[in-house]
Amino acid sequence: MNYTEFINIEYIVVAMAAMILYLLYYVFSKDSEFNKNIHSVASVVEELNRDIYYLKKELEGTAKNIKDNNSRMSDENIYEEVERTVYDMVSPLSLGLKKLEKTLHDMDGQMNSRMASLENGVKQISIPTSVHGNDDEKIISLFKQGVSLETISKELHISKAEVEFVLKINKIK
Repeated sequence: MNYTEFINIEYIVVAMAAMILYLLYYVFSKDSEFNKNIHSVASVVEELNRDIYYLKKELEGTAKNIKDNNSRMSDENIYEEVERTVYDMVSPLSLGLKKLEKTLHDMDGQMNSRMASLENGVKQISIPTSVHGNDDEKIISLFKQGVSLETISKELHISKAEVEFVLKINKIK
């Protein structure tokens, strides 16, 4: 292997390392955005739980009032009281659920767009099948003949790691 081939391999390795570092940075930054979105959903859920707690308290108070006033209230008055109480309980829950649904819909859209951009980014990355183009067939042929990895690497003047890489890329080992 001459000096220019060695420099070209170094450039390829450095470029691939830079791409991997960039992808790692991109994934971690998107992960932090995702965590922020999850935190906002958690706060909405916490707010809904608090509303449910207060509504249960109010319902218990209303039930007690109904029992106390049962002898004085007609069936129609009881029905109106129950209807009003239920509406008062359901209204904040409905608003909270709509808010939660909108947040989840927004997060779904963001996740779909992120997945699409990640898929496009991964499709654009092309890993060379081998550093020494014509050696792939030789490596595969020798390996299938039962030649050891060390012998293949010595015979073709390439590293053992490159031999393993070619075999893994071609799903032989």
